[in-house]
Amino acid sequence: MLTFEQKLTIAESFPELERKNVSLNRVNFHFEESTSDKKNVVYHLHPNGNGYVYAEKLSGYKSDSKGMVNIRDFSENELRTIITQAIESLEQEDESETNSELEDSIEENWVNREKHTLTLIREEEMWNVYAGNMLDGTFPSYNEAKQYLDEEGFKRID
Repeated sequence: MLTFEQKLTIAESFPELERKNVSLNRVNFHFEESTSDKKNVVYHLHPNGNGYVYAEKLSGYKSDSKGMVNIRDFSENELRTIITQAIESLEQEDESETNSELEDSIEENWVNREKHTLTLIREEEMWNVYAGNMLDGTFPSYNEAKQYLDEEGFKRID
């Protein structure tokens, strides 16, 4: 388990987050550029190591009724990943706007450490991931497809 100081250092490494000290020596980190009313990314980070990250729009995490995920036992990599994803989820505007911005980018190639390549293609309002000619997954939005690829260790080839 990471210490409070380690978690604090990780959260502070995100320049887009603003630190807010709150009661009982807890710390919140706000994302002021959020396109929604939600601003808290890291919530009630406590000296005992407990804390939460906003993940309501993220899949793959068990969140509470407020969309928060307990990060007490997260590793450094897991914490950096969920904070990055939380920020990205709060940057997203209306999904129809996001999809219209991506209309020019209909096909993307993604690669992992083992040099396996997957192709993300927009087809009739859906986002399909292919391994060669084999369909690997279908997603209703670009963001969900991107999150899947990120979670599987793939990076977009620019």
